[in-house]
Amino acid sequence: MAGQFFWYDVMTTDTRAAAKFYSEVVGWGTQDASVDGKEYTLFTVDGQGVAGLMSIPEEARKHGVPPAWMGYIAVSDVDAAAEELKRNGGTVHRPPETVPGVIRFAVVSDPQGAGFLIARGLTKDPPPELPKGAAGTLGWRELYAQDWKAAFAFYQGLFGWTQADSFDMGEMGTYQLFATGGEPVGGMMTAPPSIPRPFWGYYITVPGIESATSRIKASGGSVIMGPHQVPGGQWIVQGRDPQGAYFALIADKP
Repeated sequence: MAGQFFWYDVMTTDTRAAAKFYSEVVGWGTQDASVDGKEYTLFTVDGQGVAGLMSIPEEARKHGVPPAWMGYIAVSDVDAAAEELKRNGGTVHRPPETVPGVIRFAVVSDPQGAGFLIARGLTKDPPPELPKGAAGTLGWRELYAQDWKAAFAFYQGLFGWTQADSFDMGEMGTYQLFATGGEPVGGMMTAPPSIPRPFWGYYITVPGIESATSRIKASGGSVIMGPHQVPGGQWIVQGRDPQGAYFALIADKP
């Protein structure tokens, strides 16, 4: 599991509104998982957690961090990984800390500024993984980098990721698939000038893309791009939730 994405959070300015939006668009259930007075909501599929929802931490809010999705990458030793990340040019924004019996984590970014978390789960008996491609699970990860080749070298060195197929997108450059231990699980590209800073984006699996796109609009979200078909035959749409967090959906059929 080390080196793989295993959890996702959306940090937002209005947790109730965000819970309602994603429940309507994706079909997620919700479950209160607050700890020590800190509000936290699980998004669930068949009662099993797949992602989380929380308010933007006060310190991050002071620094102007907007609503956003963040992914967690598994490591065997959070403290050692944080030190290695710094030696390789990354930044630790929130040093390692522990939620007793749940997780030890650190908030970090790669050398180009794309944020994520490194973490180790502390749950003794984690639930079994949901089937790949199940509705409501996270189906793809995507890095918009300043320089995808340099970014890939960083993640390869830190987590052992490997390159898979690549696609020539003409003026938009190369779209490079990557794997974290088996089949490709995501892609990365050098971002166009219209994207002001590097970031990770995450695709949530839905049964059909056109109906999901309609739900985005009906629930107060906005569509940035799509829906359209991508290499490999799947369909995607990219959007923003009502609080402004970027997200994307992916489906096997239109």
